[in-house]
Amino acid sequence: MHNMRNLEIVWDDLMEAFENPDPDMIYFLDRETGEIFSVPADYDDDPFWDEVEAQNDRYLTIPAFDYAQERQMVHAFIQGVQNDGLKAMLVRAFVGKQSHGRLSEILSFYPEEQERFNAVREELITGRVGQWLEEHDIYPPERGF
Repeated sequence: MHNMRNLEIVWDDLMEAFENPDPDMIYFLDRETGEIFSVPADYDDDPFWDEVEAQNDRYLTIPAFDYAQERQMVHAFIQGVQNDGLKAMLVRAFVGKQSHGRLSEILSFYPEEQERFNAVREELITGRVGQWLEEHDIYPPERGF
């Protein structure tokens, strides 16, 4: 068990990795350097994969974007919208295929709601990140978990 207390992780990079919706990219956290890097899922480099496999407690795979959780969060957010007209618009957008893009488009006209949405979303992702780090006994100093 390494002592991971002083691992400097670039928080924004980690958040970005958790928010990555592209299933063709795999993100890793290097537990020794705190570096976050990504490779294509079909990356054709056997020595690389062997290395990752051989040192699987050094290179942690960052979990894929959780669409189900995201949808739940969006649903909860919409329920909390006070403006009925806006709520109706968001409900319609939420049902559509490209729901995320349309949602932020609509919200761009409602800066306060947009801000609330971003805060809720960030909280969700921060929560996921924090939980994941804890599961791997990583406590980045700057966040004070």
